[in-house]
Order: sequence, then C-alpha cells, then structure tokens
Amino acid sequence: MDAYIIDWLHLLVRFLHVLTAIAWIGASFYFVWLDNSLETPPQWKTDQGIKGDLWAVHGGGFYEIAKYKNAPAALPTTLHWFKWEAYSTWITGMLLLVVVFYVGAQSYLIDTNKADLSSWQAIGIGVGSLLAGFAIYEGACRTPLVEKGLLFGLVMLVLLTAMAWALSQVLGDRAAYIHVGALIGTCMAANVFTTIMPAQRAMVAAAAKGESPDPIYGYKAKLRSTHNNYATIPVLFIMLSNHFPMTYGHEYGWLILGVLAFIGAWARHFFNLRHQGIVKPMILVSALAAFALVAWVTKPADQTAMAAAAGSPVTDIQALGIVGKHCSACHSATPSDDIFKAAPGGVMFDNLDQIKAMKERILARAVHTHDMPFMNKTGMTAAERQTLERWLNQ
Repeated sequence: MDAYIIDWLHLLVRFLHVLTAIAWIGASFYFVWLDNSLETPPQWKTDQGIKGDLWAVHGGGFYEIAKYKNAPAALPTTLHWFKWEAYSTWITGMLLLVVVFYVGAQSYLIDTNKADLSSWQAIGIGVGSLLAGFAIYEGACRTPLVEKGLLFGLVMLVLLTAMAWALSQVLGDRAAYIHVGALIGTCMAANVFTTIMPAQRAMVAAAAKGESPDPIYGYKAKLRSTHNNYATIPVLFIMLSNHFPMTYGHEYGWLILGVLAFIGAWARHFFNLRHQGIVKPMILVSALAAFALVAWVTKPADQTAMAAAAGSPVTDIQALGIVGKHCSACHSATPSDDIFKAAPGGVMFDNLDQIKAMKERILARAVHTHDMPFMNKTGMTAAERQTLERWLNQ
C-alpha cells in the first residue's frame, strides 16, 4: 500500500510540476518575444515616456501593448506581477525530486555498481551539488564575466557538464541528469526571487514616490531574465531525458547532456533574434545538423554478426532463465518487485512471444545502454547481457 500511495503522490506532484512549468515557460517566452518585438512608438507616445509599443490580435480581440522607458507618471491601481509561476514550478520540482529520488533513494538514486552509498550519503551528495552549483552561478553573476554574455554562457555550460560527469561517477545515471536539471531550475527560480522581483519592487517603490527608478534595476532584472530564457530548453531536455536511455545511459551521457544543452540554447537564440526581425535560418539548420551528428556518433555498434559468431547458439531455456532472473520481477502480470507493483509501461515478459515482440527495446535498454534491469538491482552481468544479445540476434 505504501508503494501504491507513493505512486499516486508521484503522479500528483509530477502533474503539478508540468502544469506550473508550462505557465512559467509560457510567460517567459511571451515576455522575451514581447520585449524583442516592440516597435518605435509614435511621437505622442514617446512624449508620455513610452519606449516601445506593439499591436496584436488574439482570441478575437485587438491588444495594444506599451513599455515605458522608465515608469509611468502615475502607477495604475492594479499592477500584475509574474512570480508564482516560477516559485510553484521550483517547489513542485523539489517535491518531485524528494518523492521520486530521495524517498526512493535505494531504487532511483543509488547505483551500487558505482558507489556503495547509504541513502543519506546519496541525498547529501545530491543536495550538496545543488547548493554548490547555485553558489558558483550566483558568484559568477557578481563578477565582470556576467557582462560577456556568450563567454558567460559557455563557462556555465562547461561547469554544468563537469557537474554531470562528477555526479555520474557516484549516483545513478538518471539521478545525475535530474540533479543537473534541478540545479538549472534552482538558479532560474532564484533569479526571480533574488534579483528580478527585488528590482521590480524597487522600481515600483520609486515610481510610487514620483521618482525616476534607477535604470540599474531594470538592467539587472533583464539580464537574469535572459539567462532564464536560454536555460529553458536545456532544462526541458533534462525533464524529458528520463524517457530516452540512449542519452543518460550512454557511456558518455554527461557529455551528451552538455552538447544537447548547448544545441538547445543555440536553437533558442534563433527565435530570440527572430523576434527582433533578424532571421538567421542557418542557426536552426546547424542545430538540427548537430543533433543528428550526436545521434549518429553515439549510436550503438551493430553487433548482430559479432554476437552470432561469438559462440554456440543460445537456447530458449537459457534466455528464459536470464529474463526470469533479471526482468520478470517487474515485467510480469504479477510483479514481485518491492517498488513496481504493475508492469512498467505494460511490458510483460511471461513467455517467449512477449519477449521476442520486444526484441528491439530489450536490445536498447538491457544490452546497448545497460539501463535495464533498473539500476541493475538484480546484478545482471556483462556475460549475461552478451548471451541475451546473441539469443535476440539469432
């Protein structure tokens, strides 16, 4: 019953995390688009202190949007703020991290083939990586390096990739990826909490007194908002990556994460330029080409002929023995695993037909990436994987 309740809690928190993330990312994308799409206003608007304006049509109505260079002469009665999207996304993300990876540390966080850690040791490493990573990012934002946008981004990317490598040496592959994503999300939410919101409050306070807000507040808020905008695609990739073991489960999964994060941010740059009327399609073309190159370089070698020639034919009885020992505890109509009480994805290996029907997935998950058995909790050996591969390719 405990596992059943945790599954429902997992579903609830994950749903809320996705929902709030959609709201936050949508608002982020919209305001970056809006800021980059503003046009020079007519003189009468300029005389009122308006820096740029934009007309739009949506949902059957016309909208007129204006951005002030500093602040309006008088603040409106109702002023809308955008902060809870960020906070709720971070809160639900942290709850999801706790529910899945910390409560289930022995199953999801710890890989005993890498390091024999206790639950608290593994959790400590995870939390410590978030605190250390945030301290490094925040410290870098307070140095002159932050003024050099491209260089700053590249340095942060290298540090994130290094963190992915370090975590992959001691934690499970999925856990390593998720902690890098949690770090990015933490920095993004902290940007809202520590810089963007205080800057906006200072601007509003000055405007309420009839004073002209210090432009430095707007500059700092815009800078951190830009960081968040470019970080969005990499963190989305990490959120989705757990469904694709050829990324996190690869021998160089940490490097794949870094390269795909760069590709995602590079693709985002195309749209940021596009909003300003600068169209550079080669950015998208090069991003897609780089993505295809990563897929090609990291593809598993075709071992069919080698496996077939590696030894005597493998019998069905031998194959069933390996699957029964390492796979059927979860992938069965009646699972015996202590965590999974229903066959994950509805995949069952109770007979030869079911096993052969999933040949490609078994090769991908159990042979090519070693993603299965889950966290290798049953101790499947390299020899057993090779035997299973030979049987599947006979």
